[in-house]
Amino acid sequence: MTPREVLALCREKDVKAVDLRFMDFPGLWQHFTIPVSKLDEDTFEDGLGFDGSSIRGWQAINESDMLVVPQPETAWIDPFTELTTLAMICNIQDPITREDYSRDPRNVARKATNYLKSTGIADTAYLGAEAEFFIFDDIRFDHKPHQGFYYIDSIEGEWNRGREEGPNLGYKLRHKEGYFPVPPADQMMNIRNEMMQSMIDCGLDVEAQHHEVATAGQSEIDLRFQELVHMSDQLLMFKYIIKNVAKKYNKTVTFMPKPIFSDNGSGMHTHISLWKGSEPVFAGSGYAGLSEMAIYAIGGILKHAPALLAFTNPTTNSYKRLVPGYEAPVNLAYSQRNRSAACRIPMYSASPKAKRIEFRCPDPSCNPYLAFSALLMAVIDGIQNKIHPGDPLDKDIYDLPPEELAAVPKAPGSLDEALEALHKDHEFLLRGDVFTADVIETWIKYKMEREVDAIRLRPHPYEFCLYYDI
Repeated sequence: MTPREVLALCREKDVKAVDLRFMDFPGLWQHFTIPVSKLDEDTFEDGLGFDGSSIRGWQAINESDMLVVPQPETAWIDPFTELTTLAMICNIQDPITREDYSRDPRNVARKATNYLKSTGIADTAYLGAEAEFFIFDDIRFDHKPHQGFYYIDSIEGEWNRGREEGPNLGYKLRHKEGYFPVPPADQMMNIRNEMMQSMIDCGLDVEAQHHEVATAGQSEIDLRFQELVHMSDQLLMFKYIIKNVAKKYNKTVTFMPKPIFSDNGSGMHTHISLWKGSEPVFAGSGYAGLSEMAIYAIGGILKHAPALLAFTNPTTNSYKRLVPGYEAPVNLAYSQRNRSAACRIPMYSASPKAKRIEFRCPDPSCNPYLAFSALLMAVIDGIQNKIHPGDPLDKDIYDLPPEELAAVPKAPGSLDEALEALHKDHEFLLRGDVFTADVIETWIKYKMEREVDAIRLRPHPYEFCLYYDI
């Protein structure tokens, strides 16, 4: 869509407001709105000013002026506003130099795709993400110097089997048995259907929706794979639509990886494939139908996985899901079909076009622009340096004898471990100026000060259960 076509769409749909959106550094969508009369063709070139110092992880107060530059191809009609509103995703620029801003996550993703083309390895990186989430009926939480708590509730929650509901109909999903009984046990069917249809109406290509393993409304809606930047854009729309449909039903959604103890957390299994022209470069005659290039790509992912997790699993809560011996893959190995390996080669189809690598560690708390870009850079490094991942591990990793399991490398066990890995291993991210040193340093500093140390300093409620009577 061109700027002229966007203006024509505004006239056709009688748009009254234009919402300009961009991603902050940690990974939340931000926006401001202008009357449609203030949008013209020059806006797409000149941009609009805003205060960059008020955005987390961005400019200092003495250099706060920045520009949002609307991208016409991202335009869509927001179905949740009372006033007819057209939304567009924006790039961020410095108003003096007109250079793209290094800490704009979308800029990092654009540079990653350009770097891929410059290597000659491939023209396009396709990403597909399976983001899981919980739909709750009530969430309350707080933390003060003298108290801290959280309270979650769901009509589906196993803990509500004995609750007075006038009447309680008894359809409560047992822990780890949510994948996937039909209604009435699945009480989120209509909500997910509306989420799915809203996505389709907004131009997203939805493949399926279903309940996930956990009790209490855990769900998944799958989008068809897209080019890296486009997939990242669509994931922001995806989260926005899911949260706002849930709100219509007086429910709330979280993409927090591990909100419930003793049940499955929410992951975001991420599929990646590279194409050159019309040919998939990961298809071949090797293990699991892979090319030699694909094997090297796996080697790059597994070698750099500890550093990658600083972007793909960027919260302290992420590591409540990534715990050895439980459902999430923490063993850095690869295998066909085997879901206990960090890298899996799906075998649903024999078609070369379906050949891809699935990285199973990521979760939906990540900033997709940064996570997908880091993953692509690890793939490129593996291919360029012919990093072989060794033999595949086709056994059930959870049933391996202790001596065999000890030889399998492990993912970091905490966010600070992942950030330390990123500090030691980030040269591969700097190539092509994709991730600048400033981005890496700011990410580590922000995460350590705002999240790792913030959690370290606070007593955990369960510590009182363990230690109060010492």
